[in-house]
Amino acid sequence: QVQLVESGGGLVQAGGSLSLSCAASGRIASITTMVMGWYRQAPGKQRELVATITYSDTTNYADSVKGRFTISRGNAKNTVYLQMNSLKPEDTAVYYCRLRIFSNREYVYWGQGTQVTVSS
Repeated sequence: QVQLVESGGGLVQAGGSLSLSCAASGRIASITTMVMGWYRQAPGKQRELVATITYSDTTNYADSVKGRFTISRGNAKNTVYLQMNSLKPEDTAVYYCRLRIFSNREYVYWGQGTQVTVSS
């Protein structure tokens, strides 16, 4: 069973920075198909993509965070980080780590979520 453990988050003033990390543990099959990413969900809104990174380190960002957020991997490939700079009140949300792999079929795992609050 794959588990995702997130850390980081908290309260910061607008313009500040925060970093999130997520470590995947357990048996991960077809590791080269792994895509890790961050999603967020604000109150009353649907969960939305923030950023993703593939096993080969190809990244993808939501337009709303481009130039402010950076997603990266650890050397072991099973840890993903999200550096968030120039934070805005509209970035306030619960941030979730997501792992997707393909092994005969698609498997998707989610972390428990971590709160990020940006005050104006």
